[in-house]
This record gives sequence, structure tokens and C-alpha cells, in this order.
Amino acid sequence: MTEETRGPHVVGRVGALLRAVGAHEPAGASTTVLGRAAGLARPTAHRLLSSLADEGLLDRDTKTGRWTLGPELYLLGAAAATRYDITRHARGVLDRLARDTGESAFLSARRGDETVCIAAEDGSFPLRSHVLHEGIRFPLGVASAGLVILAHLPDRDIDEYLARTDLSERWGENHSTDALRERIALTRHTGYAVNPGLIVEGSWGMGAAVFDRDGRPAWALSLTGVETRFRPERHTELGTLLLEQAHVLSQLLQSRA
Repeated sequence: MTEETRGPHVVGRVGALLRAVGAHEPAGASTTVLGRAAGLARPTAHRLLSSLADEGLLDRDTKTGRWTLGPELYLLGAAAATRYDITRHARGVLDRLARDTGESAFLSARRGDETVCIAAEDGSFPLRSHVLHEGIRFPLGVASAGLVILAHLPDRDIDEYLARTDLSERWGENHSTDALRERIALTRHTGYAVNPGLIVEGSWGMGAAVFDRDGRPAWALSLTGVETRFRPERHTELGTLLLEQAHVLSQLLQSRA
């Protein structure tokens, strides 16, 4: 058996492709784009994508060639929703944050070394940041949700993550290890994280961690908007609201059956 066909090796590649497709929903993406995102050569990506489509896990538009998530994934997701879907518990919290602040509110979940945005509620303020949307993924330490989750992990977990991860290569020197440690320390001091336009200039965000039954930071609530809406004098107000609603959601999730 070759390295390319060994079971765990193939599973890892399939997982990377499925996550890449999910990140490009609902418009989908080409084989080239998905292969690049998954770190695969185009022929390998095409072969795996075609196999996934044969199983109903992906669809391909015959006109554009773009791949999207398939019906079988919907059925599998629906079966798993009762165990993992927390959006019904979070909807009231997101509505309250959006209503009270005028900003767009989001819920992200931790998945390994990443966060995935799983729910959103638009605010009333007409100017919005479009960095976050449902399905988008960021590494831990990137965006306010990823930073606040990372900051609330044990020191040992943070050290191990930063030792194996170089975020500055893709996200710039503002995401170097030293810069991240400074923001982690500030986040631990205030309880909430601030992203001062580090992903897209002028697009700010703030986040607070939501904890599971074991006290682990498993999700994050965040608010995003334009820089003028996130002036320093408003940080305490927004941060306090985020922390209050994060506590409410943590209690709801910890008490569910």
C-alpha cells in the first residue's frame, strides 16, 4: 500500500477537501481552488472530489465546474444536529446582542485548531463588516473569536499550539507569536478579545468565550462592525454585553440534557 492510498492519509485529504468546500458555500469553488486550499495537486483533488460526488457528499455544477456540499452531507448533518447543534440555544442571545448594540452578532465553534462561524444575526446599523459569515473558518488566534478561545485555554495548550503554528506567514506580523502573547494577556485581563482591523483594515471585532460543561472554551460570541463603531470608549460597554451574554449561553448549554 502506497502512502497516497493509506487509509488515514486519504481520510485526512478528504477531510481537508470537505472543509474547503464548506468554506466556499454557497457559491462553491473550482477544483483548482479547493486543491490549493487542501494542499493537494489538482489531479489528486479532482479524483477525490469526484469520488465524494459519487457518494452524494458533494455536488458539481456542470456549467461552472464548481463543487458544493451534497445532499448526503445534509442528511448526515441533520442526524448529528441533535447532539452538536447549539444554534437554537444561541438564537435569543444573538438577537439580543444585535438589538442592543446595532452591530452584527456571531456564534463560532471551536473545531481543533480552528473556529467555524455557525450562526449570525445582522445588526441595525447600515454599515457592516463582511469578514465573518456562516461557514468561514479561522485558525485559533485569528479574529476575535479565535483569539478569545485561545486565550482561555490552559497555558500548556497555548504553548503547544504556538510552537507548532506560524500564523504570521499568512496573517502578517501582527499574528507573530510575540504579538499573539500580548493580545492573549490583554484578553485574559479584560475577559474579552478585540480584533482592531487585523484581517481587513477598518473592520473591527470583539469576542467573548462560551464554555462547555467541563469549563473549556468551546464556542465564542462576537460582534463585528466598522472601526468608527468600535472606538476605545465603547469597548467596555460592548465587552460587558458580550461577557454577560456569553455567561447566559454557557449556563444554557451546561444545563441542557
